[in-house]
Amino acid sequence: MTSRVLIVDDHAGFRRLARTLLEAEGFEVAGEAATGRDAMAMVAAMRPDVVLLDIRLPDVDGFAVCRGIRAAWPHIRVVLCSVHRITDYGSSYAGSGAHGFVVKDDFSARRIALMLGPE
Repeated sequence: MTSRVLIVDDHAGFRRLARTLLEAEGFEVAGEAATGRDAMAMVAAMRPDVVLLDIRLPDVDGFAVCRGIRAAWPHIRVVLCSVHRITDYGSSYAGSGAHGFVVKDDFSARRIALMLGPE
């Protein structure tokens, strides 16, 4: 089964790159969002399998969005991403409920596939 992914990032260039790489690896990109509010609405409407979620969004913290997704839809896996290392965020990651984390400079669809493991 192909994983349906929602890409959430305020930078259109990263969304395009992520879409291209994910689709090349066999993921289905269900949609894209640029804000946390849009992400929550799209998750509610689409129910993707995976949300690739930037930590720094213009309207709300990505950790808060992640907690909201995991509370409402615990079966949806969230992979957080950032230009910063996870150690820069202290304990925020541990309490987010995220399934994984990737630094944008190291992003690849293969890495996401390995992180998510078999479905």
